[in-house]
Amino acid sequence: MTQTRTNLRQNEEFKQRKFIFVLLDQFSMLSYASAIEALRQVNRISGREEFLWKMYGEGGESVTCSAGTTFQLDGDLEEVGREDTILICGGINVRAVTSKKLLNWLRRESRRGARIAGLCTGSYVMACAGLLNGKRATIHWENTDGFIEEFPDVELTKSIYTIDGKMMTSAGGTASIDLLLSLIVDEYGLDLANTVADQMIHNLIRTEQDNQRLSVPTRIGVRHPKLAESIKMMEANIEDPISPSTLASDVGMSTRQLERLFRRYLNRSPKRYYMDLRLQKARNLLLQTDMSVINVALACGFTSPSHFSKCYRAQYETTPYRERGAKGPGLGNQGSARRHPV
Repeated sequence: MTQTRTNLRQNEEFKQRKFIFVLLDQFSMLSYASAIEALRQVNRISGREEFLWKMYGEGGESVTCSAGTTFQLDGDLEEVGREDTILICGGINVRAVTSKKLLNWLRRESRRGARIAGLCTGSYVMACAGLLNGKRATIHWENTDGFIEEFPDVELTKSIYTIDGKMMTSAGGTASIDLLLSLIVDEYGLDLANTVADQMIHNLIRTEQDNQRLSVPTRIGVRHPKLAESIKMMEANIEDPISPSTLASDVGMSTRQLERLFRRYLNRSPKRYYMDLRLQKARNLLLQTDMSVINVALACGFTSPSHFSKCYRAQYETTPYRERGAKGPGLGNQGSARRHPV
């Protein structure tokens, strides 16, 4: 640590870097805290304020995170320096808090040269502003279905973070640490980034090549290669479902063997498991997009709206129309779902 501090002080020119955290209502505190802690550790290790940060938001007064804690803001959406970095901290209900004022401000600051990052669902705001068109980006895995449908010009990845020119996106949660460590590596080198990671008990610095979700075997708790391959194929073919016989043939099994495999490890048939995947995507689209119920049905492999409604009611005890009417579209608006973006 002492050696790192000495090396930083020997830099010929000291140029403080400024980070502007834009906190949206109901933002994820974990993704915000993960990012700001990485900056704080650099200042602590170096013995001087290499990084300065401010918290901005619409109105410039206060904002409440998804955990219920209220933060006092340093200012409204003001003009920032050309070399500053803006970090949009999103969370649940991001669609509802993406205002015209925020989008116009982002476009203006982008034209002036600022680097812009989206943490968690902050990527959605950047996409709405048109800043991600033709670029690689990521977003929390739970929000990918709606994002893909709404922003076809964005190359959405499964990475924990992406950097494409001056546009950066992070999937949220602790992925913010890895994004900031990547910036620290570029600015000060790997040694300092490793020291920061050690201070944060972050024992593996992940890269853009790391995916945000666990592998299929880890996720389902079963390490059977043919079962994992079958599920991968199902997840990749939601709009045009594959028949059980085709699925079995593609993984080198008989239909009966595939049936027994799913029954043994997942306590349901391949058809039932496939249906659960399709209905989960349908629910995501209903809650996250403005797509019509009919288009949602088609996107999830249902050719009959009545069949879709019947299956949806059996799974969620409500109809797709009532689900849409009760919640309204809102990326990350999953208050009654089992999980939330972190």
